[in-house]
Amino acid sequence: MIARIQQISTLSLLAFASMWATVMGWRGAYGWAMAGALLIVFGYAIFLGIEFMLLARFGAEKGGVSPAAGQLLRAWFGEVVRAPLVFCWRQPFRSRAVPDHEFAAVSGGRTGVVFIHGFVCNRGFWNPWLRRFRAMRIPFVAVNLEPPFGSIDEYADLIELAVQKLHNATGCAPVVVAHSMGGLAARAWLTRFQGAERVRRIITIASPHHGTWLGRFAVTTNGEQMHSGSQWLQSLARAERPSDLARFTCFYGHCDNIVFPVRTATLPGADNRHVSATAHIHMAFRPEVMQEVLRWASADPANSGADPMRVESCVGRSESRSP
Repeated sequence: MIARIQQISTLSLLAFASMWATVMGWRGAYGWAMAGALLIVFGYAIFLGIEFMLLARFGAEKGGVSPAAGQLLRAWFGEVVRAPLVFCWRQPFRSRAVPDHEFAAVSGGRTGVVFIHGFVCNRGFWNPWLRRFRAMRIPFVAVNLEPPFGSIDEYADLIELAVQKLHNATGCAPVVVAHSMGGLAARAWLTRFQGAERVRRIITIASPHHGTWLGRFAVTTNGEQMHSGSQWLQSLARAERPSDLARFTCFYGHCDNIVFPVRTATLPGADNRHVSATAHIHMAFRPEVMQEVLRWASADPANSGADPMRVESCVGRSESRSP
């Protein structure tokens, strides 16, 4: 569904820009033709700028370090470059370009990875990851969270199916990697299906674990659940054990234009890691994030000097074994 919505929006935007340029060109207003077409195509950069201004105004925490103007500018530019690749190409037109790679014939004895996308996204979000993991012969399943605007609780069944598929194919407890709202979906799955002993690690990237200031503008069910201090978030937190949260690595940043204030993307007892001068989408593609995932998916935890790029057999290990 998200792919179809974004196909329509992308093609409509390009058609409107072309129509504007054509009409203004016929009238001889070539300057207006070019300016209007560029504004239509790149107007999203203005909206991103507004998000960063709201971050600068409302994202500060008492006693915390606020990002410098140069860091915000770098983060804004990084998001301007990457957002159209995600929302106008990978997700609408390439969401099935890289199939899941979980079959026992190629993955037996290897730790797999479950990829969970965020709000208004689909599995195409992860395409750069999926291509690299397929080349490395690391098994994976990338879910599509449906319905896209329903309750986050509804996604637990989809995640359970992905975890079961990878375990059945590999004999190993998988690593779960989740971006943004996907981190909340992973937590909902963990509490509902007692998943703490069935995963090797849960790595969240820019996830609004304590909600986000922007959630006050939400009009969908899952958007409202991500409002800071929502009843849904409070109920989720009450259902979790400290030992569950110790299985998390949480990447967060003070230039995240969607999830702020900054500490809302962290969890108590988790391995919380700050990523500097990086915005919401861009954070999922930072090298240090991928290297951490590869470390948990590939390295032998019993060997501190293990090469994190080496895939280690885990058949016969306990599912709950953790580095």
